[in-house]
This record gives sequence, C-alpha cells and structure tokens, in this order.
Amino acid sequence: MKKSSSNNMVAAADKTRALPVDPNLPRWVCQNCHHTLSITGVDDSTYRPGSSMHGAGSVLGSRMDQSFVVLPKQKPGIPPRPVQSVKAMEESFVVLPPPAASVYKSADGTTHVPSHDESTAPARANNSGFHSTITVLKRAFEIATTQTQVEQPLCLECMRVLSDKLDKEVEDVNTDIKAYEACLQRLEGEPRNLLTEADFLREKLKIEEEERKLEAAIQETEKQCSQVTGELKELELKSNRFKELEERYWHEFNNFQFQLISHQEERDAILAKIEVSQAHLELLKRTNVLNDAFPIWYDGEFGTINNFRLGRLPKIPVEWDEINAAWGQACLLLHTMSQYFRPKYQYRIKILPMGSYPRIMDTGNNTYELFGPVNLFWSTRYDKAMTLFLTCLKDFAEFANSKDKENNIPADKCFKLPYKIENDKVESYSITQSFNKQESWTKALKYTLCNLKWALYWFVGNTNFQPLLSQVPSSSSSTSLHRKQQQGSKTTS
Repeated sequence: MKKSSSNNMVAAADKTRALPVDPNLPRWVCQNCHHTLSITGVDDSTYRPGSSMHGAGSVLGSRMDQSFVVLPKQKPGIPPRPVQSVKAMEESFVVLPPPAASVYKSADGTTHVPSHDESTAPARANNSGFHSTITVLKRAFEIATTQTQVEQPLCLECMRVLSDKLDKEVEDVNTDIKAYEACLQRLEGEPRNLLTEADFLREKLKIEEEERKLEAAIQETEKQCSQVTGELKELELKSNRFKELEERYWHEFNNFQFQLISHQEERDAILAKIEVSQAHLELLKRTNVLNDAFPIWYDGEFGTINNFRLGRLPKIPVEWDEINAAWGQACLLLHTMSQYFRPKYQYRIKILPMGSYPRIMDTGNNTYELFGPVNLFWSTRYDKAMTLFLTCLKDFAEFANSKDKENNIPADKCFKLPYKIENDKVESYSITQSFNKQESWTKALKYTLCNLKWALYWFVGNTNFQPLLSQVPSSSSSTSLHRKQQQGSKTTS
C-alpha cells in the first residue's frame, strides 16, 4: 500500500510538471498547416493492452482538443510519464495505438490483440521495439496517404476541415445521384416506339447511304483541301517573289528619288545662275559698250576722249604723247564702227589703229602717220592724215543718213553731223596745223570729236554691237598678231 501510494504521489507530481520531449524522437509536420506534431509516451491509465486504434482515439478525443502521437512504454522499470492537461500543451499530438504489427487476424477471423507484456517481449528480445514502432507509423502514414489521396499526417483542425470538405462532396454526389435516378425514372415511364425489323433495316440502309455520301464528300473535301494547299504554297512563293520585287522596287525608287532631288537641286541652281546671267546680260545689252570704252567730253577749250586732250594752246602746251593717245582712241572708234557695216559700207579710206601711233591709208594705198611730234611750219603728212580722217568721218555720216532713209525715217530726223565737214575744215576751222593758229586747230579738233560722238550715238541706237561675242580674237590669232606687230616695229626701226 505504501509503495502504491508513493507511486501515486510521484505520478501526481509528474503531472504538475511540463511534459519533456525526447530529442531522439522524429518530428512530423501537419501536411496542410505545417504545424509541428510531437511524439510522446503514454501511461498505463491511458493505454491499456487490448484496446483498438479507435478506442485510443476515442479516449484521447475525450481528454484532449489537440492531436498527439502516443507511444507505449519501451522499457519496463521506467515509470510512465503522465499526460499533461490540455491547457498545458501548445502543440498538436497524434495518439498511436500499439504497434500495428501486434494487431492481426487469426485464422478463424477473430482479431487478436496481444497484451502489453506480449507486445513488449519481442522488443526486449531484439531491442528494436521503438524503431519498429516508428517504421510502422511511417508505413501507416504512407498507406493513409495512398488510400485517401491526402498527405498524412494531419492535425485535428485540418482533419476537421478535410472532413467537412469530404462531407460536402459526398452531399453533392448524393444530390447528383438523386437527379440521375429521377431522370432514369422519367425515361422509364415514357412510352417507347420500337421499330420493326424492316423499318430498322431501312433506317440502317438510309444511314449507311448518308454515311457513304458523307465519306465521299469528305474525300472530295480532302482533295480540294490538298489542291487549295498546293495553290496556297504557290501563292506563298509568288508572294515572296512579289515581296522581293517590291523591296527591290522601293530601293530603286528611293535611289531614283535621291537622284531626282539631286538633279532638281542642280537644275534649280543652274536656273538661278541663268536668271542672274540673263539679268546681267540684259544689263550689258542696255550698256553702251563703246560709250564706256570711248567717253568723249570736253575740258575747257579742249575736246577729250578717254580723258586724253586733243589740241594745243599757247598757254597750255599739251604733250604730244597725250595728243597721240587721243588720236589713237579716235581712230580705233571710227575704225570699229566702219568695220561693223562692211561690206555695205564702202570703206575706201582705211584707218590703221595702232595705239598711240595710228596711220591712215588713202585709196592709193599710201600711208600717212597720224602722230607727232611734227614741225609747226612743215607738217604735210600729218595734215594729210588728219584730212583723211575727216573724209572718213564724213563718208560714215553719209552712210548713216542713207541707212535712215532706207528705214523710212523722215528727212528732218535722218542722221546728220552737227558740224559740217568740208575738205579739211570743220565749221570754217581748218584741221591742218601748217600755218594755222593753235586756237583754230584746237577748235577744229574739238568739233571733230563732237561729230564723232554724234556718230557713236547713232551707231549704238541702230546696231546690236557685241564686241565681246563676235570680235574677240582667239589666243592663237592674238599671239600671231602680237608677233606681226613686233616684226613691224623692228622693220620700222
């Protein structure tokens, strides 16, 4: 009695302490909520030999709200560990019955559950009872997983959720079964029109005929499908070729557009240059080239051409170089105008412009020098050259007058010189230098330049003189002319 009372006191003291967990035991996790499931031993009051798995579950179900893994005692002599109350545990546990290997059926069909001593005896014999229990537990979880198609183990809460779900599915299946049964009863209650053998054969032949037609239509459709597929492939090839041609076309089109834009820009630039050139040409056409080249004016008592004074006065002795240059300019102007109208104009007396050393050739091909210096009292050749120049200017004025008459210009508006020329006189002033006063000679030269200017105005108004286009000599001709002039100057010297 004392021993039993002491054992009861030890058990009561153990119940008041926290439940220790063996670190060597395997730890399982709920496969749904992943909470840890702990394994712990049970005492004799909890586990009684001969109880089934359902009995163990019912005992723990009445005492605990969570799941436990309960193993039987492995060694005798060790006091059983008391099971703590539900409030003292925070983890889920699964209650294990005695090893499944100890539960078996006999040959007569009765279930034999060995006692506690019988189940632990083999464990003590081979010292492997704990490992066999763990192995059996794992195998039990695998079998449960395979049969229920739900991963095991599960805690009680997840088991309840799974149970509710399965109950709902069972309810849905029962509802479907009832609906199928009602439909089957309705079909069984409907009257049936059974066909005779002849009608059945006719329907069968009709259906077979329709089947043959459908098969023929299917074959025809397949044939058309193959044809369409071939045509589609050909069209795809043509489409690819067309795409290549289109790409090539657009490349060529872009190149052509680029060249066209370049040519248009070049054309616009050329047109702009042409417009500028035409404007410049119009300006040049309106420009009096001979007026710009041979400006004739006066400087006091002197007539001037290109700012070269022609004549001399006692108080203003003009250098002979300036007088010779003035005569060279006058001869070049009259020679240019006379040459323009040949052969209509009978250029009898020829002027040979040679810069500051001009000469005049008469009808007998006699040449006279029209440059100085000359003797004041004996200048026959110089006077003859000046007289021939007046004669040539008079002949040109008469030709201009006849030209105006041909153009039906009234007689009072036809060209005529402002100062009359008669032999060697211009308005009663002799152009000769011998035995003549310098004032009279200078006045005659001034009137001569005035007549030449009037002839120049008529020439510009009645001709389209373009010396730059028609009378510019080539480089070879200018070179030969330069050589001839050099040879002539050497001969003269």
